[in-house]
Amino acid sequence: MTARLGMHTLTAGRGLLFGGDYNPEQWPEEVWAQDAELMRAAGVNLVTVGVFSWARLEPEPDVRDFGWLDRVLDLMGENGVAVDLATPTASPPPWLGHRWPQTLPVDESGHRLWYGARNQFCPSSPVYRERALSIVSALASRYAGHPALALWHVGNEYGQVCHCDESAAAFRAWLRERYGDLETLNEAWGTTFWSQRYGDWAEIVPPRLAPYIINPSQRLDWRRFCSDALLEHYRAERDLLREHTPGTPVTTNFMGLFKPVDYWSWAGEEDVVSNDWYPEPGDPLAPARTALTHDLMRGLAGGRPWLLMEQATSAVNWRPHNLPKPPGQFRLESLQALARGADGLCYFQWRASRFGAERFHAAMVPHAGPDTRLHAAVRAHGRELRGLASVAGTPVPARVAMVFDWASWWALEERGRPSDRLDATDQLLSYYLPLWERGVSVDVVPPSAGLSGYALVVVPNLFLVGDRDAAALTAYARGGGVLVVGPFSGVVDERSHVRTGRFPAPLREVLGASGEEWRPAPDDVPVRCRWAGGAAFTAHTWTELVAAEGAQAVAEFAGGDLAGSPAVLRHRAGDGVAWYVATMPEAAALGEIIERALADAGVAGALPRLPPGVEAVRRGDVLFLLNHGAETAVVPIPWQAEDLLTGAVAGGEVTLAPRDVVALRPHAE
Repeated sequence: MTARLGMHTLTAGRGLLFGGDYNPEQWPEEVWAQDAELMRAAGVNLVTVGVFSWARLEPEPDVRDFGWLDRVLDLMGENGVAVDLATPTASPPPWLGHRWPQTLPVDESGHRLWYGARNQFCPSSPVYRERALSIVSALASRYAGHPALALWHVGNEYGQVCHCDESAAAFRAWLRERYGDLETLNEAWGTTFWSQRYGDWAEIVPPRLAPYIINPSQRLDWRRFCSDALLEHYRAERDLLREHTPGTPVTTNFMGLFKPVDYWSWAGEEDVVSNDWYPEPGDPLAPARTALTHDLMRGLAGGRPWLLMEQATSAVNWRPHNLPKPPGQFRLESLQALARGADGLCYFQWRASRFGAERFHAAMVPHAGPDTRLHAAVRAHGRELRGLASVAGTPVPARVAMVFDWASWWALEERGRPSDRLDATDQLLSYYLPLWERGVSVDVVPPSAGLSGYALVVVPNLFLVGDRDAAALTAYARGGGVLVVGPFSGVVDERSHVRTGRFPAPLREVLGASGEEWRPAPDDVPVRCRWAGGAAFTAHTWTELVAAEGAQAVAEFAGGDLAGSPAVLRHRAGDGVAWYVATMPEAAALGEIIERALADAGVAGALPRLPPGVEAVRRGDVLFLLNHGAETAVVPIPWQAEDLLTGAVAGGEVTLAPRDVVALRPHAE
């Protein structure tokens, strides 16, 4: 049996990967030699090449120019830099849209989108597929066996959606496969509502612009189809690459919590999970949001190492007001990814572009050149990563899982719900934040994941849940686990049909509680605690009228129509414990609820006490401490340790300046 390809395939003999997107086609060839020299000095050992080079590689249909790319790969190989070679299919050349306008995407209003930017293709277009696979086949056959080739990068940041007639035909074929016949489809979509019954497959179109709210079940299937259509194209390119280079791993770059594409269905199709991530420098929650995203990538990778494909050394170009990063920030963010399982730390891009839409995007070599503060920091970071090579391949152990599901996200945020203020990713972050603040490592998992290895499972919101997944959550808690479920969960089935009866119907037994009304609320809903020493707190946005059915009400609403009814419940379920939070508590109160659930589960953080803004996460036998705060922090540590970044031995406490990091390995006396 062939061993699975993965990050270990790339890091073997190289250590941690360091580099970025390299676009030599934007520069005269005399600059390339300087680039190679600078890369070698900075410790760069991986560059992504060719992401947007289709027009350069194929200036006219079936006219190929690979000479320049030959020279680039040869130059990289000669300088010890491995190449992540991209298929250029994310941005077709103008000739494709000009000669075959049916390959261009159509928006939901029926307007065709034109070339002149990027991503201008219809995923369901047979002509696009044919031309894309033609250039991919030519690349694969030419560079198979090239010593610099280490990784294939398929497309770029998949997320395109098209509402054209070819997409409509593909959608109908997808629906036939899913439902078999129109009777089953009509039942699944509930088309007796608003006279929407379909009598012929040809009547079904994508959810285009309509006078009012579109059928939510139809839109849910449309989202599933769009993700699957892109995945089908990714697979077609990947399979071609594997035919020519079976020993070379394949990836495509994800984008964190990106709504259009269900990454759970994609991750198993990749040899390496990779991600593009650009924290907002002005966002006070960016450190926790980033940690959550990295934990998601590790979850998508099945707990194995992953690759940070893109990040920024400083400002980006696409926000309305692009704040630069202060000195030390990009290093802090890079090491945060390493601490949470990344074995590769790459940037967009190597050299800042002089022209085009991204000319003001920061790079590893800025416009001012290599003799700059920023590039000096890049070189220093490359050097220190070589000293962390022993971290590569090691796991990030976690006893807590957090459940997140794309289909539930899609279904929750359709129009026509009780409140559009209930946001799936905001809920996810609000439940993650107290775990992050306490230094508790988390695996982000799908609802179908095996849960038995976790002491605590947190479900911030699972609006859509199937019977099998609900049964698994129930069995987990009854079997001895601790389960925390957030509001407005268990509401609809896989078709987005509301489950009738008292809610959350499929989780009612394990939670020991049930409800009869969802009640969006104004801010500042008073809540009274019933647990010992608990202070009153306020909730916001959302309340539910629920009753205990075996559970204990550990907090209750203290005013308004729900005064005296449960707000938070705890239930002894079989051998385990289940919590239900029927509102949206303020951050401190939610933190206390999570702390009590951690106590139920017997889970402690990486250290007994962390100052505000300090992140703690273990990877292998190394404890990373990262100071995201604006003040110097003193962190008590109960043992002697060596800092792998400086070689210093610490014991008793560690002092961290703002944006400082230590990587502590227990020190043998």
